[in-house]
Amino acid sequence: MYVESNFQRVRIDLAYDGGAFAGWAKQPGLVTVQGCLEQALALITRVDLQVTVAGRTDAGVHASAQTVHVDIPRENWARIPGRSKRAPKIALETRLRGAMTRVLADAEAQLGLPSTMRGFMQGAISIHHVSAVSADFDARFSALSRRYEYLIADNSLHQALPVQRLSCWQVESSLDIDYMNNAARELLGLHDFLSFCKPRVGATTIRELRELEFERRDDAVIAARIVADAFCHNMVRSLVGSLVMLGAGERSYEWLLDRIENPQRDATVKLAPANGLSLAEISYPEAAHYKTQAERTRNTRKLPVEKRPK
Repeated sequence: MYVESNFQRVRIDLAYDGGAFAGWAKQPGLVTVQGCLEQALALITRVDLQVTVAGRTDAGVHASAQTVHVDIPRENWARIPGRSKRAPKIALETRLRGAMTRVLADAEAQLGLPSTMRGFMQGAISIHHVSAVSADFDARFSALSRRYEYLIADNSLHQALPVQRLSCWQVESSLDIDYMNNAARELLGLHDFLSFCKPRVGATTIRELRELEFERRDDAVIAARIVADAFCHNMVRSLVGSLVMLGAGERSYEWLLDRIENPQRDATVKLAPANGLSLAEISYPEAAHYKTQAERTRNTRKLPVEKRPK
């Protein structure tokens, strides 16, 4: 049981280059974002801690705005500033950046990178902000929504730029984004997204998709904006992959509608590559509503009777 008087809950906002890691979640023998962050925290607090993340990302998926919370024993929290007169949260933010440099250097050694790639991992994780929060804040369950961005370079560019391969899905076809956007509107709202998810045991695949729109930027790269209350595993990449198939003329409008009206695992749904995807924003309510939002989120999502599969 969490006893607030014995722990200080801390919120950490960070960003990372997902291409450098085997995903978010800690895994034995692999370099992951969670593993590196917890190692850095242990160097500072002298205690093993476990963070709770707003949204787990797969290997290769980036984040420009990720949020975690961690509970630090108050005795260790008070010691973080050392001899300085800084507040613990300010001291932790500064020290965490320094500790991360050390941890990422160790990660390079673990990966066995050649000397020509020395420094490759430095900067792969950036600590944006550290704040002390109440025990009501939950990085995962207090969130109101998550926003992802997906970048696509289709053949309208004529000549693909090699640097884009790190952050864009390079598609050989020329995509009809108007058609894709018309189809995407049919997916908005509360649905069972089983056709577009890899379900986890005991978890629901019902989600409220609030925004899904493609826009061609001035540099001709297509940027997709995807917003939902939450996403199940592989949902964003499956939605993007499916709509790209429509835009390329490989699938029909009716095919997409059937996937949402008759939810079931479907091998014909295409999974977009990880490198084009980035977690761009997580929104939270005012502090007074952290607990209420967390309780609401924990309730199992249920479809209205008229939307349930027959």
